[in-house]
Amino acid sequence: MSASDDPRRVHFQSPESLVEQLDAIADLFGTDRTDLLVEAIREYIEDTAHSDQFQELVAERYYDDDLDFETVKRLVDPETAQRFRLLKADLDGEPYDLAAPEDTDIYDGDRRSVVPETVDDSTDDA
Repeated sequence: MSASDDPRRVHFQSPESLVEQLDAIADLFGTDRTDLLVEAIREYIEDTAHSDQFQELVAERYYDDDLDFETVKRLVDPETAQRFRLLKADLDGEPYDLAAPEDTDIYDGDRRSVVPETVDDSTDDA
């Protein structure tokens, strides 16, 4: 168990009826309330982290500098976090100045001008 997996006590309030249902389910499975809550939280986080809506929100907040990369890594899988980082670097970069090379004729001497055709709207089809 890593340091980040060490148990941490949390306190929250819940409607009494949910606690009663949770305790009844725990009794049926021969476990305790804490184990069921931890498993439910794990499943919720897993489902949420893989949803398109959540990933879009994380990406948006990261690109807007509302989240740092370490937080992104905790919220989504490593591959997605890395993809977000690469895309952010690309978005933050200066646009490339791709001037035509001076030492190469990219048209190989075959330059043509194209004159657009004009459309005559004065004729009536009626």
